[in-house]
Amino acid sequence: MPQTLSSTSMFTPCGFSPHLHTSKEGEQGGLIFQDGNLTSASLDALIQHLIPTTDYYPEKAYIFTFLLSSRLFIEPHELLSRVCHKCIEQQRLDDPVLDKARIRKFGPKILQLLTEWTETFPYDFQEERMIGHLKDMIHRIAPCDEAYWKKMNQLLQALNQKLATLSHGQEGIVKISTAVSDKLVAFKTKPPTIQREILSVCSDPYTLAQQLTHVELERLSHIGPEEFVQAFVHKDPLDGTKTCFSEQKKTSNLEAYVKWFNRLCYLVATEICMPAKKKQRAQVIEFFIDVARECFNIGNFNSLMAIISGMNMSPVSRLKKTWSKVKTAKFFILEHQMDPTGNFYNYRTALRGAAHRSLTAHSNREKIVIPFFSLLIKDIYFLNEGCANRLPNGHVNFEKFLELAKQVGEFITWKQVECPFEQDPNIIHYLHTAPIFTEDGLYLASYESESPENQTEKDRWKSLRSTILGKT
Repeated sequence: MPQTLSSTSMFTPCGFSPHLHTSKEGEQGGLIFQDGNLTSASLDALIQHLIPTTDYYPEKAYIFTFLLSSRLFIEPHELLSRVCHKCIEQQRLDDPVLDKARIRKFGPKILQLLTEWTETFPYDFQEERMIGHLKDMIHRIAPCDEAYWKKMNQLLQALNQKLATLSHGQEGIVKISTAVSDKLVAFKTKPPTIQREILSVCSDPYTLAQQLTHVELERLSHIGPEEFVQAFVHKDPLDGTKTCFSEQKKTSNLEAYVKWFNRLCYLVATEICMPAKKKQRAQVIEFFIDVARECFNIGNFNSLMAIISGMNMSPVSRLKKTWSKVKTAKFFILEHQMDPTGNFYNYRTALRGAAHRSLTAHSNREKIVIPFFSLLIKDIYFLNEGCANRLPNGHVNFEKFLELAKQVGEFITWKQVECPFEQDPNIIHYLHTAPIFTEDGLYLASYESESPENQTEKDRWKSLRSTILGKT
């Protein structure tokens, strides 16, 4: 059913590598290790572990994990401020005369950290304070090497370009139409139809599946990794003043993607319920079954589940006479693949297969993995709720955030795939703007197609005809 929302350099070619190894056990500089992996530490120790020195640079996996999870405890601008302050202290950047030899060893490392931060979490730098901290740090080390000015300009230019691309892309996405078409039910028996139907726009299931994949990848490309964390931000028990991001939960791209899934569910149901004749409705159902099967073959599991959900909505599933005309064997196979039994065991098996194919792919088509997004969010939600952010001693539960980073990191790798299919603007525009029925409109269209079977349905039909069509 429809859902509700309760930088490549960070990843190896084989995905996210979560383990941060050390040759020793126990505690090192406030960091607690177990079986060679970092498991917990104080927030201060984790911040210190992020900061490069003349002879130390943190592992990329650690940088991604900490920058992703730290926003549960400290806002990005506060974190960058503390990082910069510690660098100034440790490298003595306030001294009247700088140690140029030292700074030339330290400079490339702090520039690399800032570059990785801007590439992977560019939305953090929409805040002027973030840019201010970044520029201040560069200005402090630049006198030691003129090349730092050039690198700063390159960093800022790349950041501005990425933010502009993301912003332009968000504006360029056709806004999802909120137009509903319940009153079109009145015209079901009056040809010619006043609403275009999907088969008049695209009659080839392979093409529609490819265009759905275009929409999915375009919308996914705007979701920042931090949105998965910010969706579930709670008050930090060690901070009695406020919740991080209390002014606004920065999850607009994630929420927009959920709305797209819901729209696709209702669009499928609308297209099935709209035709006046049983034969036409059966034809639309069989068309969407073929579209769903091709989505499965492509690796587009989100559109697949939206189509199945739309066909399983009650106004559609009650159309028994229509379904009797449908060859349902293929549909039952797809339903089996997305069966929720065993915590979606069949789907998770298929997802692992698609993920493995993506790792060994020789083309962008083979790289496509678009997960069933609602389940991904659910998995992250239960990971977040099932484990405390802090341990009883106040330490950050870093072991939890390694698992979080593994899940989010894999998703970030998938969303960076470039869609290999040629785009059809007419089909994509239709998917975003075609009017859809509300739930009441779907029921009314369903009853108009196949009469109510019991008194409850008859009463509802009468009520809907009165409220939507003004008939008694």
